[in-house]
Amino acid sequence: MVEVSSVPPQGGLIGNRSGDAMKVAIIAPPYPLEEAPSPPLGVTYVAAAFEAAGAEVRIFDYIVSQYTREKLKRQLEDFAPRLVGATSVTMNFRAAASIIRDVKELEPSIITIMGGPHVSFDAADTLKRYPELDIIVMGEGERTIGELMEIIQGGGDLSSVKGIAFRSGGEAVVTEPRELIENLDSLPMPARHLLSIPRYRALGFPVSIITSRGCPNACIFCLGRRMVGKKVRNRNPLSVVDEIEMILGYGFSRINIADDLFTASPLKVREVCEEIIRRRLRFSWSAFSRVNTISREMLAMMGEAGCDAVSFGIESGNRDMLNRVRKGITLERAREAVQMCKDEKMLAHASFMVGLPGETAQTLEETKSFAESLCIPYGYHFFAPFPGTTVRENLDAFDIEILTDDWNRYDANSAIVQTSGLKAHEMNRFVADMENALMRLWQESVRRYHEGAGTAEENFAVEGRMRTEIMYRILSEDLVERYGTLNSDPSFQEGTESIRRLSKRITAAIGGDPDLVSRVLENLADQGHISIRRGGKERSWCWSANPRAGSPGI
Repeated sequence: MVEVSSVPPQGGLIGNRSGDAMKVAIIAPPYPLEEAPSPPLGVTYVAAAFEAAGAEVRIFDYIVSQYTREKLKRQLEDFAPRLVGATSVTMNFRAAASIIRDVKELEPSIITIMGGPHVSFDAADTLKRYPELDIIVMGEGERTIGELMEIIQGGGDLSSVKGIAFRSGGEAVVTEPRELIENLDSLPMPARHLLSIPRYRALGFPVSIITSRGCPNACIFCLGRRMVGKKVRNRNPLSVVDEIEMILGYGFSRINIADDLFTASPLKVREVCEEIIRRRLRFSWSAFSRVNTISREMLAMMGEAGCDAVSFGIESGNRDMLNRVRKGITLERAREAVQMCKDEKMLAHASFMVGLPGETAQTLEETKSFAESLCIPYGYHFFAPFPGTTVRENLDAFDIEILTDDWNRYDANSAIVQTSGLKAHEMNRFVADMENALMRLWQESVRRYHEGAGTAEENFAVEGRMRTEIMYRILSEDLVERYGTLNSDPSFQEGTESIRRLSKRITAAIGGDPDLVSRVLENLADQGHISIRRGGKERSWCWSANPRAGSPGI
């Protein structure tokens, strides 16, 4: 039996030292702008589970603020958490692990925990490689968190907790798997109130929610089935729409339904849409789907409820390839699904993978031809064999060679595999040719924008991208905090002049169009995302406090 109090001191695993609520900090590790970082759903589910277990929780969010070791040190000193947790996917695992390492070096007594799909399927090796991690939570973590809290606070046997990995005597101990949570409605709502709502509203990406967990499909490259099971577990539609109302109450206006397969159950889709319509909610939303799970009736109902975009993972334009990766769809059905979306005036988007097992120059050309023939927006992603996927765990059964285990490269932006018929550099060249053609078109649009010769649509797209890039730098580099101090002279006017001063400082730091930077900051102030804080004689621009959930927002 391994008890919490018997774990070596460097792990910090001892009983709670007072009767006060245990303080828990959750890390939201940095995420690249190219991946459209929305308010982190997994982090807020984890935070809600800790709150439900009686903890006092803060989220250290480095998605929309800058990470530095010095900032982390200040946050740890200010909050004094007993436990620090992080969740990550493969592409930002190393960033998360690096922050956890800093936590341990700054305060060795803190208990460190990590969850998420990457560590769930690489737990023992992760503990071996990252001694700063004390405990790994595998799979769905909400129930595990409640039991861990009891053990950590009261002392006890870690091996009695299902679904975790930890060290004992220098060796990794992996406990038996935890059962999936059958009743998702028993979980607390995601703790979005712990995020900086104004920052995410300013960034402007959709807010993600889930209406179900589970994926009934068996694609060899996907973690969904392994992570959340093959049986689809649906939430109560009333609870789903309650959550939507909470999100809208924070002032967001666009939502993305992030289920592995939102359209798995026509009945669920209809009930969610009917409830949205019944409550007369007005917002736009999108969802992930499969081409063989939709109908005209379903799309019409979704459109009436505000859905304006559906994303399909088609993956390949070669029939044999689709069979090989166990996608379970046909190209004919893909064409029909796209046409149904067009008929319903709904945007269809398709994604394709490059570098699947057995890929050749010919299969890529077939994919390119098929993608172009759909006449809809589409994109390519490089195949990444994540830990836990069927293909990675059964490499001998597939024509695929993994070239690197550098998790930072598992971002689907460059080839990290090759096949017997296609080398990595050939895959990279295939995607680069398409991207270069698109880049030339984009640069032409940018040129016309600056010359005043662009169309209204071009100008909207160019300026929108430029605004997003400025906004992301303002957030990820803490530019408001760094340059927001105002003149303490009482005669100084706080209106237009204060924004102009902030704009001038930020433009000097990041470059770019001073007028556009100024407009971005003026919009932040007009929308109430930033405001002037007064402390004695000092005044400074800062990010505003969160609006109250359910209020019209700020």
